Amino acid sequence: MMELAEAFAAYEAARDRLPQPSRHGAARAASDLSEIADRFDVFLLDAFGVLNIGECAIPGVVERLQSLRDAGKTLMVVSNAASLPHEMLMRKYAALGYDFAPGDVITSRKAMMAALETAPPRRWGLMSSRAAGLGELATLDTEYLEDEGSVYDRAEGVLMVGTAGWTETRQRLLEDSLRNDPRPVWVGNPDIVAPRENGFSQEPGYFAHRLADATGIAPQFYGKPFGNIFDLALARLPADIPLDRILMVGDSPHTDILGANTVGIASALVAGYGFLGGAPARAYLDVAGIYPDFVLDRP
Repeated sequence: MMELAEAFAAYEAARDRLPQPSRHGAARAASDLSEIADRFDVFLLDAFGVLNIGECAIPGVVERLQSLRDAGKTLMVVSNAASLPHEMLMRKYAALGYDFAPGDVITSRKAMMAALETAPPRRWGLMSSRAAGLGELATLDTEYLEDEGSVYDRAEGVLMVGTAGWTETRQRLLEDSLRNDPRPVWVGNPDIVAPRENGFSQEPGYFAHRLADATGIAPQFYGKPFGNIFDLALARLPADIPLDRILMVGDSPHTDILGANTVGIASALVAGYGFLGGAPARAYLDVAGIYPDFVLDRP
């Protein structure tokens, strides 16, 4: 597991592959969403660090979201969640106490699948756990990337979806195969890390950036901070909602906040949980040069 300083440095090292923001917020302090709720009509909620940490719901958030719904607010999850099929993800949120309609959970997996619908058919090598099952990916021609080198070599492209079971040996097999025969690499989760109960796990973005450094191949990323996931979310909203009435709530400066600033919506950084986990937010924001509209102690 990574610590905060290493995780933050990994995002900073990848900045040349991340989008450039079109705006910056004022980073005004607020205790929680109830303080700023009257300013917004739509709340786009990250999952890790906002709804839950690992397999545990953040205390009080279920009740906070219900109060927003009672006030007539629109709530959607916008998450870099690619490792689980959508049906399994919905069951996870329900078990945590959250009540979302399936169409109101927009994930990086959905963004990748939307792009695959119009992409040329390929035999895809799949970075994913067999235990999760294929779900929506079952419509594709895929082979799991495990420990047999020939599978890497015959893949016509690579889908990086989940890191459970991924090893340094498998990373070397992937890098060697793509160095010898460059092919498209699509990343279903741009997160470099995810906050867990005892540190940060390494996510597909971590291995994708390493792959890019090793091979020179530019991965195609789906999910925050890239616009494709926000396009899906905004398409579900009435066209007449002003962008400044839409708030992205997240814990990561380099994904949630940078993504919101790139597409022109407002943002709130949860500093007490998730990525920063109570660390002094302003110091990290100043280094990154990424500023939300609000910095919250908790959701």
